[in-house]
Amino acid sequence: MKPKRARQAWLIGLLATALAGAGCGESPKPAAPAAPPSSAAAPAAPAATGADTLEILTVLSVEREVDVLAQRDGIIEDIVHDQGARVEKGAVLARMDDRELRAKLERARADLDAAQSNVKYNEAELKAREAAYRRAQEMFRLGLNSQADLEEAEFRAKGAQFDLESWRAVVARTEADIRLLELDLEKTTLRAPFGGVVALRFIRPGQSLVKDEKCFRLSQLAPLQVQFLVPETAARRPELGEVVNVAPVSDSQRIYVARVHKVSPTVDPASGSYDVTAVLTGSDLDELRPGMSVKVLWRTSPGKAR
Repeated sequence: MKPKRARQAWLIGLLATALAGAGCGESPKPAAPAAPPSSAAAPAAPAATGADTLEILTVLSVEREVDVLAQRDGIIEDIVHDQGARVEKGAVLARMDDRELRAKLERARADLDAAQSNVKYNEAELKAREAAYRRAQEMFRLGLNSQADLEEAEFRAKGAQFDLESWRAVVARTEADIRLLELDLEKTTLRAPFGGVVALRFIRPGQSLVKDEKCFRLSQLAPLQVQFLVPETAARRPELGEVVNVAPVSDSQRIYVARVHKVSPTVDPASGSYDVTAVLTGSDLDELRPGMSVKVLWRTSPGKAR
């Protein structure tokens, strides 16, 4: 037992010597013990912010962007507005060769004039035949002509009526043909369905087109909007008028403001999300264009939504 007690005494003495040396050495730098408790939580702040912010990739768009299609077959004769041009509603974008249609229209109008003249002639003819039939009836009543004479007068009057109706039908049909030709003639002129900018031109002068072939892409430049999907598992739904932030993917430091304009009342079963549309606001949107890739930053915490 004595050796064991001697060993314990030796260890206690060694420990006391070490503690004394530590007390006499240099004191540690104050930075380590002086760090405030809050500094340890600082790196967690971005994570906390990200936890209640939904980041969604999408693209800028506009409500109205269409491809202007050829409404009939034809050959492009002239390009009036090229790519990048700003146009008003109804502005002529391009014209097709319309000479054949104009010739057909001119002939149809001449046919209409002839048919209308025949209608007038047959109206006069009918009046004369009906008058002759009335005279034949009176003469037959007085016994001055035969049954055959009366029947012949009746036949001529009815024939004149049928001729008049036939020519009136020719007039109506020719007028319909003219309307169709005029409509076809209108289709040779490609017009802007709304005011905007010509984003793309797909055709060139002299090109032969077929019906429904793409000719131009017309787009509005404003108001810009973003459409994005919010999971149905999100803590809440966006509210109409609520503010969301939008940042270009190429420069996340530029933050723009948008307000929720539409929220789909239904959930897409394929994605488990509902569609949200927000319209960008402000006067600093000149550098933004439809089609740009952006990130939508939406706060899911109800208390920080606005």
